[in-house]
Amino acid sequence: MIRGIDMKKLKVGLYGRNGHQIEGKLKNNEYAELAAVCFRNLSDEAKERYEKNGVKVCSSLDEMLKDDTVELVSLCSPRRADQENDAILCLKAGKHVYAEKPGAMTEAGLEKILQTAKDCGKEFHEYADTIFYEPYMSLRKIVESGKLGAVVQVYAQKSYPMGDSRPQDEETDGGLVRWVGIHALRMVEHITKLKVDKIDAVRTHIGNPKGEGGLYTASSLMMTLENGGVASVCLNYLNPKGFGIWGNECVRVFGTKGMAEITDGGRHTHVYTDIDEGEIDTSLSNCRDFFDMLAEHLLSGKDMPISLEEELHPLRVVIRAHEAAKEAGK
Repeated sequence: MIRGIDMKKLKVGLYGRNGHQIEGKLKNNEYAELAAVCFRNLSDEAKERYEKNGVKVCSSLDEMLKDDTVELVSLCSPRRADQENDAILCLKAGKHVYAEKPGAMTEAGLEKILQTAKDCGKEFHEYADTIFYEPYMSLRKIVESGKLGAVVQVYAQKSYPMGDSRPQDEETDGGLVRWVGIHALRMVEHITKLKVDKIDAVRTHIGNPKGEGGLYTASSLMMTLENGGVASVCLNYLNPKGFGIWGNECVRVFGTKGMAEITDGGRHTHVYTDIDEGEIDTSLSNCRDFFDMLAEHLLSGKDMPISLEEELHPLRVVIRAHEAAKEAGK
């Protein structure tokens, strides 16, 4: 598809900043452009800057939804517990929705959102871009090629610093398992193309600077995959400053013919089969930004790189893990 400067672009409204709002992705974007914003505590200077650039500044989500020019709303709701209702309001107003994780807090809530999207003829998607960066996409291709053989075991880790602003309640960001864990579950599922079949989880408050209770600081997940393989995930807010990268993540895929790994926040990679094959080769990568592919899909009908079921299944899994951790803590 060759696009010219006169081609239509998807008009996007941004609601909230509780997460990784996509404003930066809209600068000089080929497929989409910023049409409206609704942010808390926006300064007069920032408001004036938006308006000078033709961006409508809204005082509420309701005001944004009344703007007929807005076609998609990017949700980073101030409270993640409110995002299900916010998504439904957007869909009923005739807007597509692109939601920060977790896109819903419960499976029942997710089903309600998806049914509303279907009823309204609109689409709901999550910021499911975890593996749409290198070297993660190339690892997916290695697994898909069969080089590693059948997947037997997967290990994934996602570790962030504690910081000073971690919310003590899970209503604000969804909690450790749903907020952080979804990245690791996408690594497990989207790299291997295998769904998690069963999952158990435990978690702890140890290390919470505000004392026992409230914020969970670490969690371990153990699961079986649909092919009979197994996987485990390590999650925590214990990444030390000396590590040098905000997210200390890794993933290792063990197969019947070899093993491949991405470690140290993506800084190091390796493939081992009968020989040491060295680093993962990303030189021929055609990896694209997930939001760009979504915007192109909504404009032209071009297929998404993964199905909606594949996109959202990690969300279902972390919701189940959250419930399993609650049960284990009784």
